[in-house]
Amino acid sequence: MGLSVSQLRAIAQQRDRYKTQLDRLKTLGKQTSCIEAAVSSACDTLESGTTSFVIYGEPQSGKTEMMICLTAKLLDDGHRIVVHLLNDSVQLLQQNLERFQRSKLSPAARNFSDVIDPEYSLSAGYHVIFCKKNASDLTKLNQKLERIGDKVIIDDEADFATPNALINKGDVTSINALIKKLISHDGIYIGVTATPARLDLNNTFDNDNEKWVNFPPHEAYTGQDVFFPLDTDVQFSLHTLPDTDDSPKYLREAIFRFLVRVAALSLAAKSDENFSMLIHTSGKKLDHKSDKKPIDEVMNALSDTHSKKFESYTHEIGKIANKLYGQEQASSILAYIVKNCDQTSTIIMNSERDKNVDFKSATSPAAMFTFIIGGNIVSRGVTFDNLLSMFFTRDSKHKIQQDTYIQRARMFGSRKKHLPYFELTIPEQLYLDWQRCFAFHKLALEAIKTKKGSPVWLADQRIAAVASSSIDKANVLLDKGEMSFPIFDYSPDIEKLLYGSNDPINSLRRLQEKIGNDALPDYLIRYVQRILPNGTSSIALHQSSTIENMKDADKNKIERTKGLFGQVKREFPDAVHHFKIFHNAKGKARLIYKFNGNITFLKNVKNAG
Repeated sequence: MGLSVSQLRAIAQQRDRYKTQLDRLKTLGKQTSCIEAAVSSACDTLESGTTSFVIYGEPQSGKTEMMICLTAKLLDDGHRIVVHLLNDSVQLLQQNLERFQRSKLSPAARNFSDVIDPEYSLSAGYHVIFCKKNASDLTKLNQKLERIGDKVIIDDEADFATPNALINKGDVTSINALIKKLISHDGIYIGVTATPARLDLNNTFDNDNEKWVNFPPHEAYTGQDVFFPLDTDVQFSLHTLPDTDDSPKYLREAIFRFLVRVAALSLAAKSDENFSMLIHTSGKKLDHKSDKKPIDEVMNALSDTHSKKFESYTHEIGKIANKLYGQEQASSILAYIVKNCDQTSTIIMNSERDKNVDFKSATSPAAMFTFIIGGNIVSRGVTFDNLLSMFFTRDSKHKIQQDTYIQRARMFGSRKKHLPYFELTIPEQLYLDWQRCFAFHKLALEAIKTKKGSPVWLADQRIAAVASSSIDKANVLLDKGEMSFPIFDYSPDIEKLLYGSNDPINSLRRLQEKIGNDALPDYLIRYVQRILPNGTSSIALHQSSTIENMKDADKNKIERTKGLFGQVKREFPDAVHHFKIFHNAKGKARLIYKFNGNITFLKNVKNAG
């Protein structure tokens, strides 16, 4: 006896999409606890009534798989229409759409171009739609969805194109307006990004920064703590360049080292494997063609054994191989390179070539020696498998934009297997600026995780938090270089902890034991330990003060729009890190940290009240 129609209908409703996706990842040997944490937190946020928030995670940390699982859970929970917005790149759209479709998510994800067909109905069933963030595509999608309510908009790389860059001119960008129309009055907006500062400072779609969701990295992840360590040794090959000399010899030498490392890896594994080298020197398309010349010159010379430079290049490569791996291995490495040097491919990735080049051969290298010359497009959403070398000389005459440079860290990801072979070639000052970008970024994210107040975004003379056009100046304070942490219970014996030792770091650790890691984050102490230009004199522990005498202060929240610290140079002329406890009459207190270098803190107060 067959199944009845009512039984079939009941079966159709019993799909456990979320569990199916988690099981798929577990079968592949992938860690799912980080995904489950983010999805669970996002669902709790939605249940609390929040309709606009951000999920933030590290660059290259597996956000696509998290979004597949999140979409599955949203569908299970009855959300019929889930729209995924992506950067305006055909290749990026295809890459993500393909990954969703291969996951066997039900329903299968569709490109917006399929959905806008007049014959395609959205009035019933479940739908997952992908759309690029450009005015033409968004306009067409809005027309199709204008009568459909309760949509969920998941905005990948949400800080790019979505924020209203015209906010301080009293105007609205077309992309921002079209996405707002898509969300409508009853929709849900979930931004996903590694760099949420712009979404916060821009107050994009009134997202509530106190409801932001953290997507923790998986155990195999290598990120800022590995590539920009504050207090541990570098575990990869960091090759620094002079800050002013842009001689082409540096790129040529980096190419030689890349060839040597590929050969060494393949010989050690006793199997040929394809690897890539990413070259990012400029955002200008003409410069990308110039970068291709030294690559062609090297590979052509090695392929032609009778060329003028064959002898000199092989001699240089031999010296590098000898230095890196010893004389015994150098000969076999050099022989491997000259035998396989014609297995090479060079791909230029920029917007000019966006629609004509298959970037898959770059993101998953199709040739043994794959060279990728990258423009701005490499900064967003593009994952490079088997990346073994990065040559990054792009310096900015203006401030480094923190969110842009964090996204440029394409070496982040699952790199542990090849980490000892990885090389970053970069001017020293640029590396230090990049390192500080991440230090500032992490300090800000640590503030978010406490869920006790508004995030603080940092900037200094060389590093800007985000593009100034994206800052909602009416709601963002340029604080007096102060960072505040959650309130704790105050007692007079705390004073003895601060001033009972000649070692300020030890005093801070003792204070932390008393008031907790939230009120004095461990990362801040590590950060302070790293930056001590004047030794222990670089740290100032100020006498505590009551806030009751400050007329313009919020005594319950223990905060003040103008900042709580006064002048700090007189008492501690050598200090750059200043700590002070402010307390109120109710026995509550807050620790304030002030960096007296050249940092100003950008703090969003729209949601702080």
